[in-house]
Amino acid sequence: MWRGLGVVLAINLAYAPIAEARDPPSRPAIDAPELAALGPFKVGVRTISLVDAAQADVLAFDPATGKAPTRDRTLKVDLWYPATVPAGAQRETYSGSLPAEPPAPPTKFTIPGIAVRDADPAGGRYPLVILSHGYSNETVALSWLTENLASKGYVVAAIRHADPPITERDKFVEPLLRRPLDIAFVARQLQAKTSEVTGIDGSRVALVGYSMGGYGVLTAAGGELDPASAITQLIPGGLFTPYVRGGARAKSLAVTGVKAVVAISPAGGSLQSWGSDGLRAITAPLLLIAGDRDQTVDYASGAKSFFNMATRSNRYLLTYKGGGHRIGLGPAPDEMRGRLWDLDWFEDPVWRSDRVVGINLHFITAFLDLYVKEDATREDYLKGMTQESQDGDWPASAGLSYDAYSPGSGGVTVWKGFQRGHAEGLELLHANVGH
Repeated sequence: MWRGLGVVLAINLAYAPIAEARDPPSRPAIDAPELAALGPFKVGVRTISLVDAAQADVLAFDPATGKAPTRDRTLKVDLWYPATVPAGAQRETYSGSLPAEPPAPPTKFTIPGIAVRDADPAGGRYPLVILSHGYSNETVALSWLTENLASKGYVVAAIRHADPPITERDKFVEPLLRRPLDIAFVARQLQAKTSEVTGIDGSRVALVGYSMGGYGVLTAAGGELDPASAITQLIPGGLFTPYVRGGARAKSLAVTGVKAVVAISPAGGSLQSWGSDGLRAITAPLLLIAGDRDQTVDYASGAKSFFNMATRSNRYLLTYKGGGHRIGLGPAPDEMRGRLWDLDWFEDPVWRSDRVVGINLHFITAFLDLYVKEDATREDYLKGMTQESQDGDWPASAGLSYDAYSPGSGGVTVWKGFQRGHAEGLELLHANVGH
């Protein structure tokens, strides 16, 4: 019996999969659409600190006095940029943590990267992308996007908002207040420090946000907060009143030089943050990315409603059919796969996460290249396609190889840049200014 068991074990071990090092999520999978691929630049990463002086501490608000103390708010910002990287340089492994299901402590994780810490800049000036993560998220959980865009000639500044844990719901008011304020502050600082932060072209700015960060970038892009919204009721002491429509400091939230805005699973709809017409103030091109089964921020009152309201923007809405809220973070790190709560930070129940990353990278690249870099060759990746991805045709007479990308021409109407049989389950809406 034991001898037979030994034979079985030997056979099983012989055919067991060999553990392989995880691939950095910024390097997309083989089935990713065309524009998801890494760009020509090597990537560096560094971290800086910025201090926003004398900011109201909303969590220390005293109902007895009706006031909140002021404190200097220090924000760490992770910068990814085109770099000169010597052969054999050590690539970054990112470390982070996310709140676990109470009463467990936060779960720590690591993510492999392609960037080199403090590498020398490549030289030249590149558009600035301000990135705002989701509520209680980490910047490194978005390295799939930050590294990829830096390799394509962007400087990406990801703000560490240092939110209170998402499990402490009584502290929700802080990210509501701070998100747009942090984004506007960091943008101003980096635009003013272009000589100190090498490589930034502060006249060409894109804002990208996920979830709570989506609410932040829509506001910082010019969305006017409604004085009657639930936000003003939730934030005590009238601390947000100066920043709503008509407020004395409302214009200070708007970032200058914004050429494009990307909001992934954006929050703010259920709180009626901008009322019925506040998003009409956004004039920069807008790309909304969402799942129509988003049960965290809601699709109908969220991304779909925002698309309909932002009528002064040339805008797009990419929808994952059956997708939920978790389409903004990359594949779950190994450490986040042991408990369902942890896994659910990263993985959608329907869509494969590395597939989502590839699709997001493809469309975000096309969108930013077109509207920030003014690369007209990207237009066909966004316009003139079938509304439903699966409605495209790929006739056998096209004579293209099995793994070819759709040219979007010559009788092939599958979405340009997608591979045969891999444009499924998506919808892309486009509306011009005034529609």
